[in-house]
Amino acid sequence: MADDRDDVSRRGEGPAYRVHRAGDAPPREPTDDAPYTRYRSKPRGLRERLSGEEAGLDELGGSAPGGGRRDRRPRDPRRRRRLPSLRSSDGRITPRRVLLWIALAIGAWLALSLLLFLVSAQIEQGKVSDQAKAALRSAGPMPFSTNTILILGSDARPEDSKEPGANPGGPSRSDTIMLWRLGGGHASRLSIPRDTVVDIPGHGQQKINAAYAFGGAALSIQTIEQYLGIPINHLLEVDFTNFPKLIDALGGVDVKTGRICSRINGGQRNGGVTLNLHTGTNHLNGRQALALARTRKNDCNPAEDDLTRAKRQQQILSAMKGRLFSPTTFVRLPWVSWYTPKTMRTDMGGPGLLGFFAAAATSGSPPVEVLRPSGFQTLPDGSSGLVVSEAEKQAAVQRFLDG
Repeated sequence: MADDRDDVSRRGEGPAYRVHRAGDAPPREPTDDAPYTRYRSKPRGLRERLSGEEAGLDELGGSAPGGGRRDRRPRDPRRRRRLPSLRSSDGRITPRRVLLWIALAIGAWLALSLLLFLVSAQIEQGKVSDQAKAALRSAGPMPFSTNTILILGSDARPEDSKEPGANPGGPSRSDTIMLWRLGGGHASRLSIPRDTVVDIPGHGQQKINAAYAFGGAALSIQTIEQYLGIPINHLLEVDFTNFPKLIDALGGVDVKTGRICSRINGGQRNGGVTLNLHTGTNHLNGRQALALARTRKNDCNPAEDDLTRAKRQQQILSAMKGRLFSPTTFVRLPWVSWYTPKTMRTDMGGPGLLGFFAAAATSGSPPVEVLRPSGFQTLPDGSSGLVVSEAEKQAAVQRFLDG
């Protein structure tokens, strides 16, 4: 009976088995009556059970709930997550992994370009005067809301400039004056000839480009709003002296011109630029494009005037815009992103400039309407300016607002 107490044989509907308690003597060999042996351990606590189950899963290669492998090895905090390899587990380079790496490279290139653009734009934003910012009217963000942008091009020249008509070292006048209406489904441009006679607040009847020399961008904004009755939301001052670097970063621009023969800053013999362009499309580098924008006197066509010069400057801007959104510019994008804000001073900053370029990209290239003069007027200083009739001015303004 004592042996039966240590070795209990149970029978049921199924096969018989023995119960062996932990710490007992080794079990006897199975008999015909009890072919199976059941082991019973001592009662354990919850912590012991959990640790035992986890250890058992690791040792036996068990699965976590849901069928996944459970890895209980401690992770090294210094271990970094590696980028996916081009090769699969069997050593092959798969198209899917190649596409993944291409997408990562494109994303990094775009992120770098965006960062350079925002940093450069933030630097240039600080160069706009507080008076000019205060003269602007608030508007919604582009490209969702319609905004009117005043684009001013200064005719400032270095002190050693030999270009006819320049005023080296003195107060500069606005060389290009154009309004651009963008966003909200609108796209129109209106150019104002620099010699148009207007009433400049505090200075009387003067050529409109003199407002910039008298009071900078702030007085130009006030003068144009008073003259045309159009609220101005943003300012963009173009600095043509910084154009060569941007145009070279774009890989040059293509501009369609007539026959042009000009010498800028004394021509090539005197350290300037000699321009000799054939009729048709000409591919220009940065230095040549700047010379074309400054050409006042065309020896091959003496009939050209400042209106022709303004149209050529607008052609260059349009060519730059087309090149900017060209697929081939993607390779040069970081350099273009850095130099683009440096060719302008604007109140818009990085995010605002992005909205402006997005609106410009989606609006296409609207034709530039020029405010056409109807006659001439002699000013008190003896110079002659252009006069625009009231009917012509109102019609041009209406077309601009409806565009």
